[in-house]
Amino acid sequence: MNILNNNFASIDEMRQKLAKGTAHTVKGSPGSGSGKSFDKVLIDTADQVKFSKHAVKRLEMRNILISDEQKARLEDAADQAMEKGMTESLVMVDNLAFILNVKNKTIVTAVNDTANAVFTNIDGAIIN
Repeated sequence: MNILNNNFASIDEMRQKLAKGTAHTVKGSPGSGSGKSFDKVLIDTADQVKFSKHAVKRLEMRNILISDEQKARLEDAADQAMEKGMTESLVMVDNLAFILNVKNKTIVTAVNDTANAVFTNIDGAIIN
C-alpha cells in the first residue's frame, strides 16, 4: 500500500458528513455492482491503523513507502499494545520506527533513520 497516494479524511470530517446525511456510496469490489454506504465503510475501517497528517508529511518528507505486509504488522502491533494497556508506543517494523497512539490506533510519526533517534513520552515498545 502506498500511503502517499491516498487521501485521508479526519474522523471529524467523516462524522460531520454522516450527521448531515451526506454519506456517499463507495463502489464495492470490481465487477460486484454493489456499493457500500459511507457509514458502512467507516465502520469497516474504524479498527484499522490510521496515519495522522503529521505522520503522512513525515512519510513524504523521508520518502518512506509502506508495504501491505508492513501495514499488517503495524495492525498486529497496535492490537498487542492495546492488550498490554499501552497508550503511546514505539513500534519497530523492519528498519522503520513509528509512534502509535494506541487508543486511536493512529500513527503520529514515522522515522526511517533510527541510528541516533531518541523517543520520549512512550510507555512501551513493540519490535515486530
